Amino acid sequence: MKLLVMSDSHGNVANMLEAVRRETPDRVIHLGDCWRDAEHLHDRCPDIPLDHVPGNCDFRFTEEPAEQLLQFGGRRILICHGHTYSVKQSLLMAGLASEEKGLDAFLFGHTHRALCDYHGKTLFLNPGSIGESRGYYAILTVENGSFDGRIYTLS
Repeated sequence: MKLLVMSDSHGNVANMLEAVRRETPDRVIHLGDCWRDAEHLHDRCPDIPLDHVPGNCDFRFTEEPAEQLLQFGGRRILICHGHTYSVKQSLLMAGLASEEKGLDAFLFGHTHRALCDYHGKTLFLNPGSIGESRGYYAILTVENGSFDGRIYTLS
């Protein structure tokens, strides 16, 4: 399964559509900032399943869960924006949560800085900001019980 992971679109739905066009994903994950962008993308690409969470700029959607636990190919993947784990300061809280929840992957945004790295057995994946002019995003491939994360840019 090919998962297109994006975050921090901040109104740039055109970049999101371009990433979908380039990657033809099986599923899209949007990690917040802006919730409405994810909805607009889903309106344009209704055949692609969407999972999304609100970010710190999504004030009108505070009733939505700040995180979701997804499972693909037997892998436990937490999606969140990251602000509730203070990811701009450090990944300490995220690391503790990953161990506590037995996560295989922790997907977050918020910092606008791309990251794809393992901390222990957990893959930490931040796609960067799809809303920036260069448009950063990630692909997470889950196949036969294993997975691989990679960062891409539109430019």
